[in-house]
Amino acid sequence: MDFAPIALTPAHWQALEAAYATPPRAYHHFGHVRAVLQHCQQVAVGPGWQQPVEVYLAALYHDAVYQAGRKDNEARSAQLALQAIAEVPALAQVDAARVEQLILLTARHGALRPDEVDAEAALFLDCDMAILGAPAEVFDAYDRGVAEEYRGVVPGFLYRAGRRRFLQGLLRAPRIFLSDFFHQRLDAAARANLRRQLER
Repeated sequence: MDFAPIALTPAHWQALEAAYATPPRAYHHFGHVRAVLQHCQQVAVGPGWQQPVEVYLAALYHDAVYQAGRKDNEARSAQLALQAIAEVPALAQVDAARVEQLILLTARHGALRPDEVDAEAALFLDCDMAILGAPAEVFDAYDRGVAEEYRGVVPGFLYRAGRRRFLQGLLRAPRIFLSDFFHQRLDAAARANLRRQLER
């Protein structure tokens, strides 16, 4: 079951799904959003959310703008979320600044320590990174998808070197997941996936 504490208008859904289809993406498409929402639902029935609507909107919009190699994807995605919040009367009470903050934090995956974010932000970021602890075949499809998105954007040798540095950094970190909820359930699987990928 997807996590959906509030309903968007059909027009906003249409615009959102169109955004995730542009440009065509091998991983950061709307299927990724649905996977993140499934993890959000697991949190909802586990430790719970203090600001479920804000988390939901951040999950929906966090990769709405995605062009491989660009440094402003998260900022542009956050702007789309703020625009939607301003346009939907039912979202008038939403903490827009919190939605923006959560989306902007996704630009810092792999560079944050648990003590640098609040507990709810840690859970949200871990929902986005939970793919690292997925079954091997799902992780491998994710890794191939990200590589496909960068094909033709940066030379292959540069992508492989940068990707290797990112994965090695995750593996060396004392914590891959910022929250105890995800750390306890997915750390071992994530480390196994990272080691297997780096040995190739």
